[in-house]
Amino acid sequence: MELAKLVLQAKQGDRDAFIRLVKHVENPLHNTAKSILKKDEDVADALQETILLAYKSLHHLREPSFFKTWVFRILINECKKILSNRSRNVSMEDIPVALSFSQEYEDIDLKEAVDRLEEQQRIVVVLYYFEDMPVRQVAETLEISESAVKMRLSRARNTLLDKLQTFGEGKMHYGSI
Repeated sequence: MELAKLVLQAKQGDRDAFIRLVKHVENPLHNTAKSILKKDEDVADALQETILLAYKSLHHLREPSFFKTWVFRILINECKKILSNRSRNVSMEDIPVALSFSQEYEDIDLKEAVDRLEEQQRIVVVLYYFEDMPVRQVAETLEISESAVKMRLSRARNTLLDKLQTFGEGKMHYGSI
């Protein structure tokens, strides 16, 4: 696998190999951070810190084939730090708008619905469906059991199905999905 070779080269001090590694995971990391944090400036901070930490601690990575799981774990921890450090003040743009069925909601975007899931379900859905990680890798990345991943996926699918059907039936719905 080329990724494992790049990791070995980067561990030996090859900066170009590390840059290629970052480019390989940059978009999936960005998408995951965006789904967790929502705000572009927080996403940029999380990505920057993740890349810096990965560079500084690459020598701690024992198994090069686990690079992607390892760097996603770093990212998720950074996102959690940012979320916990956010001010307790809520800006007006963060207040959810009451939703009702209208013409503009006929074509509800699945990604938007996923973004409104609770954090634990949203992270699992993003890693499993959007980043194509197998259940085992999602479990390792989040440091939870495979059965917990499966349960969160099941609950998320049920939530999404329920909310999307509500919109499809033209029912009024207030609050977040």
